Amino acid sequence: QVQLVESGGGSVQVGGSLSLSCAASGNTNGIYRWAWFRQVPGKGREGVASILTYRGTKFYRDSVKGRVAISLDNAKTTLYLQMNTLQIEDTAMYYCASRGGGDCGALLWATYRYWGQGTQVTVSS
Repeated sequence: QVQLVESGGGSVQVGGSLSLSCAASGNTNGIYRWAWFRQVPGKGREGVASILTYRGTKFYRDSVKGRVAISLDNAKTTLYLQMNTLQIEDTAMYYCASRGGGDCGALLWATYRYWGQGTQVTVSS
């Protein structure tokens, strides 16, 4: 079992920055793909960014490319999401997630096994 706890959400104005963290605990052996998702009420959960530990492969949602960076510490204890130039449409509950590995479905929520409880990001004008 892997436990994930997000932090770092908050309110920011358009153009601002936020850094989200996700603390992982439990047995992370065999867990190689990590990701951030987001969800707004009434809509499905969408993938924002994903990273594969042993190759460093990263995937980003088109709408956040160039503004967002995902990273993971070497001990696989903390996942990060640095978000810059935030837009109103970035407002959502952000979740971290993890699974075994592979590139297939890297930004598809249904392929992930472990989930955190989420942290709210609100961007206002």
